[in-house]
Amino acid sequence: MGRLQVDRAFPRSPRGALKIARTLLALTAFICFAASGSPGAYTALAGMETVITLLFLLLYLLRLDTRLRFLFWPLADIFNSVIAALFLLVVGLFAIIIKTNKGTLVGGVLGLILLVLCIVDVVLLCKKISHDKARGRSAPAK
Repeated sequence: MGRLQVDRAFPRSPRGALKIARTLLALTAFICFAASGSPGAYTALAGMETVITLLFLLLYLLRLDTRLRFLFWPLADIFNSVIAALFLLVVGLFAIIIKTNKGTLVGGVLGLILLVLCIVDVVLLCKKISHDKARGRSAPAK
C-alpha cells in the first residue's frame, strides 16, 4: 500500500462541510448529554454518531474509499445516515419531551438538527451516486 494522500478539496466541498458539521454537532450533543447526566442511551447515540461520522470523514479525506474497494462506500454512508436519522428522531423527541434538565433539552434539539443534516447528507449522496451512474464512472463520493 502506498502513501496516503489527503484530498484537500473535500473539506471545502458541500459533502465535506456537511460531514464536518455533523461531527461537530454530534460531539456537542454528546457533551450536553454527558454533562447533564442524561440516560445512557442518549449519550451513547450521540457518541456513536460522532465516531462513525468522523470515520466516514477520514475515509473520504484520506481517499481510502478509492483504495478499499471491497465495499461501495457511498451506499454504506447512505445506510449509516438513514439509520442515524431514525435513531436521532426517536432520541431527540424523547429528550425534548422528557427534558429532565437544560442539558438534555439542548442535546435533544441538537439531535433533531443532526437529523436534518443526516437527511441532507442522504440526498447529496443519492445525487452523487445517480450522477456518477449516468456518466458511467465510479468516482469517490464528494
